[in-house]
This record gives sequence, C-alpha cells and structure tokens, in this order.
Amino acid sequence: MNVNPHDQPLPVDGRQTLAGHLVELRKRLLWSLVAVLAATGISFLFVEDIYGFLVKPLAQALGPGDSQRLIYTGLTEAFFTYLKVSFFAGIFLSFPIMAMQIWKFVAPGLYKTEKRAFLPFLIATPVLFFAGAALVYYWLMPVAWEFFIGFQSDGTHTALPIQLEARVGEYLDLVMLLIFAFGLCFQLPVLLVLLGRAGLVTPEQLAKGRRYAIVIAFVVAAFLTPPDVLSQFALAVPIILLYEISILVIRYLQKPSVRAE
Repeated sequence: MNVNPHDQPLPVDGRQTLAGHLVELRKRLLWSLVAVLAATGISFLFVEDIYGFLVKPLAQALGPGDSQRLIYTGLTEAFFTYLKVSFFAGIFLSFPIMAMQIWKFVAPGLYKTEKRAFLPFLIATPVLFFAGAALVYYWLMPVAWEFFIGFQSDGTHTALPIQLEARVGEYLDLVMLLIFAFGLCFQLPVLLVLLGRAGLVTPEQLAKGRRYAIVIAFVVAAFLTPPDVLSQFALAVPIILLYEISILVIRYLQKPSVRAE
C-alpha cells in the first residue's frame, strides 16, 4: 500500500476522502486564524487611530467643546476595549485572506463552469459587507447620535442638567454591533441567489413570501439596532430592497427554457 509523506489518505478515482477533506479544512481554518491574529496585532499598533475613526461620528454630533469625553469605570475597561477594537479591525483586514481560503477549499470540488458561477458570489460578499458598514457609519450613526444627544438638558426645565457621560466600552460595542449587523444583513442577496442557483427557491416563491419577508426584516432590525424607529427603518428598508433585488437577479439568471415555462 502506498502512503503519502503527509499521512493523508490518497484520492480514490479522483475524489478526496472524508479524512482528506477534514485535513484540508483544518489547514484552511489555521491559515484564516493566523491571518486574523496577525491583522489583530497590526491593528493594535494603530488602535488609537482606529478608535478615533469609530468615535468621530459621536464627536461631530456633540459639536466642539471642552466637555466632550468618553469615560471608563473599570480599571481594565479601556485596555480590553482597545483589544476588541483591534480584533474588530483585524477581521476586516484579514477578510480577503479568509475569503481566499474558502475559495481554495471549495474550488477543487467544482467544475470549471461552477467556478465561474461561484466566483461572483465570493467577490460580492465583501463588497456588500462594506456597503452595509458604510451605510451605518456615514448615514445612520450621525443621524441617530444627534437624535439621542438631543435628550440632553441644561437644567432649565429639568431642575438638574442631563448630560451625556458615555462609557467607551458601551459606545464601541454598539458601533461594532451595528457595523457587523448591517454588513451581515447585506449578505441577503448572496444567500438568496445561491439558493436560487441551487434550485432550492424560485422567484415566484420569494415573491409570494414578500409579506413574511417584510415582517422578518423589521423583527431582525428591532433586535439588531438601538430601540428607536429611525434605526430600525434604516436597517429594515435596505433589507427589503435587497430582497426585491434578489428576486430580479434570480429571475434573470434562470435558464431561457425555465423562463419560457
């Protein structure tokens, strides 16, 4: 019996065994983990710049003044917040490498035509994620922060002033949650179009389920965004639009014979 030098099962009839798939999966996961850790370490060197970028919408909403600040009430809170910010940035930086590892794991099992069909989805995933992140950073956060800061009071009508003293950990947790929530929800077209290409859903089925999709979009938005109507609509409306775009894309990608039927 021939044994390869890495003690991995040899392919049989051109097909890799289950153990071989598991070894390959482990290899890709390790490369992804190394990429995330390396990117996190690099991000930690520039963590103050990243922090300044994430806190900029709040600073602009507060306006100029000496009283602007974020506080931390735990001795280790600021340090662990910086670690979370570094990890958050590390995932962003290493995403292309992780996508490449996914492609290298999947591609050997695909035919040439399937590779051409799958590659656009791999490219669309980071593009849509960054589109969602940009929407929440450049549009939602400035509007939402001004709305919440508007509840401050100088004490004229409230006997005592009401001033914002935001904790740095809570603020950055909220920002990262919103960015990831919008980024992940913007993956909806990728998921639906993949299901459509696999024949698991049809445009007609998606069109019939439109009412349920709208309800689910608002439920998801209610869980993932701050408890205000503006934020919920800011997430739910793009999800609904992406759902409609997915229906059009699936219908366009159908074979001519299917469209004729």
